[in-house]
Amino acid sequence: MKLNPRKLPVPPGSGGRLSALAAALLCLSAPAFAAEPADLVFTGGLVYTVDAKGHVAQALAVKDGRIAFVGSDREARDHIGAGTRVVPLGGRMLMPGLIDGHMHPMGGGEGTLRCNLDYKPLTVAQLQDKVRACLADMAGKGEEQEWLQVVNWDRQATAAGDRDPTLSDLDALGGKRPIIVTSIDGHSRLNNSAALAAAGIDASTPNPTGGLIAKDAQGHLTGMLEDGALLFSDKAVPAPTEAERLQFARIALDLLRRQGVTSFLSALSDEAEVATFAQLSKAGELTARASFAIKVDPKDSDDPAHAVAAVHDIAARYTESPTGARPSVDVHTIKLWMDGVIASPAQTAALLAPYKVNHGSHTHQNWRAGPSSGQSYFTRAQLDGMLEQAAKAGLDVHMHAIGDATVRLALDAVEHERGRAPQSGLRPAIAHAELVDPADYRRFKALDVTAVMSFQWAQRAPYSIEAAEKPLGPERFGRMEPEGSLQGAGTRIAYGSDWPVDPLAYFYNLRVGLTRSGDPTHPAGFGPKYAGRLNQDPLLKRGDALRAITANSAYQLRMEDRVGSLEAGKLADLVVLDRNFMTAPLNKLAYTQVLLTMVGGQVVWAAPPFN
Repeated sequence: MKLNPRKLPVPPGSGGRLSALAAALLCLSAPAFAAEPADLVFTGGLVYTVDAKGHVAQALAVKDGRIAFVGSDREARDHIGAGTRVVPLGGRMLMPGLIDGHMHPMGGGEGTLRCNLDYKPLTVAQLQDKVRACLADMAGKGEEQEWLQVVNWDRQATAAGDRDPTLSDLDALGGKRPIIVTSIDGHSRLNNSAALAAAGIDASTPNPTGGLIAKDAQGHLTGMLEDGALLFSDKAVPAPTEAERLQFARIALDLLRRQGVTSFLSALSDEAEVATFAQLSKAGELTARASFAIKVDPKDSDDPAHAVAAVHDIAARYTESPTGARPSVDVHTIKLWMDGVIASPAQTAALLAPYKVNHGSHTHQNWRAGPSSGQSYFTRAQLDGMLEQAAKAGLDVHMHAIGDATVRLALDAVEHERGRAPQSGLRPAIAHAELVDPADYRRFKALDVTAVMSFQWAQRAPYSIEAAEKPLGPERFGRMEPEGSLQGAGTRIAYGSDWPVDPLAYFYNLRVGLTRSGDPTHPAGFGPKYAGRLNQDPLLKRGDALRAITANSAYQLRMEDRVGSLEAGKLADLVVLDRNFMTAPLNKLAYTQVLLTMVGGQVVWAAPPFN
């Protein structure tokens, strides 16, 4: 049977949640009365519920946008009436919709329309060729005076395969228009002279809090801005119009539903982004449940009560009370960007011990401790104040912490807050945690901190090999990307793609978590040069990876009572896959395709045979 995307009606639901009695009745396997016919029944499949016991069923029924039944094909007959649509799964896997616990949807949508370097490993000359082509294209459209914004640049690959480019490489392309080239991780941006001038930056401009304006040994600007310094050009670049923001969001939602994403957290957000998605929600165009973490800068955290009040105001004005089963907008999280990245040449993540530097030559290397350990952008006092005020306001905190020093700082602040208000209900999350001191592994569980991890980073790539292996040294590199160690210590791990830092390729990324290696043949892979396992940190099990991108992310987003598992009474957010994630060969797993995406009982994406 074929289903048309976005054609299934979603009758008005009960509002927030089912009553305890109603939920209990729905969960009865042998009801005392005839079941009311469902709107839709899936049969003949492998229904991976991701409930507490990991049950697998054959059939699932949907009524009024909610799951009315999960069980056997035989029992499902009680839910089939004259008007019920019956969809045979043909043995395919049906699972909860994907919940991305850390991403940047507006940037992902916008990137498809910019001068896009597509994550390619480019030399400086190749980078210039790509930018030159974009300049010519814009000139042909009469846009030769506008800023050229170049995205998805793999800085580590360029630096490893050639050298780190400078503003002179962009100035050599001629013209007076501002050009900015942003790295895939969003932590570095190369500017030409015109862009620096437009941003008001010269050699005397001081480094901002949490950022760096790079200079060479002679004190001349290199054109590179790191972390907080990107705000200079952010403010200089003309802001997108409302129409452009809506276009970016629509593109992102389309890409996400094709990938099976039914809920997400935009992890570095502001009011303009929230307002854009709220507008789409009111127009009935929202096809995923949208949560937002509002960024608070270090300088603003000196007055934590004021900073948190500003976020609370955004939450109060834009958070929508769930109506029936339709997706809505939710703001309940503060984002604290606490350090940078480990990868050279930036090395802005804060470490407990210094980065190593080659004190020898290219042919006779001698890697020893250098002068820098990176920098944490927040002080302990600032963090303590932010967590206390967030808890009092009923908001959660999502902390970007990559280096082991910053991870410890975040855990120490959470420990302090747990001691101050053990019953506050605060749900803190630490995103990325690429390097964690082993002494801190068990603190995540003890302090009830969710680790939001991007599994695809646990593969050999320019950012992990050339840019990190020797600067970290063998001991630290051996425990880089510690998903397995954290899982073994009982940590709740949620998955976050960090898109568009990496291509949108969920099942490739999950496969990396299972193998700690890339697939050289996959479009999202890095080729044969980077084949093999990253290090010996333990591998994730398939069930753990699946739970990370469903139930655990739902908990992080405070949605575990509504989504994240397939149980009677919960919202019908689900996907159908073309293969069984739990049993497919590892060399085929990365190529898993989503055949159907349903949000609140409404089909928002379908491919053959469901289209």
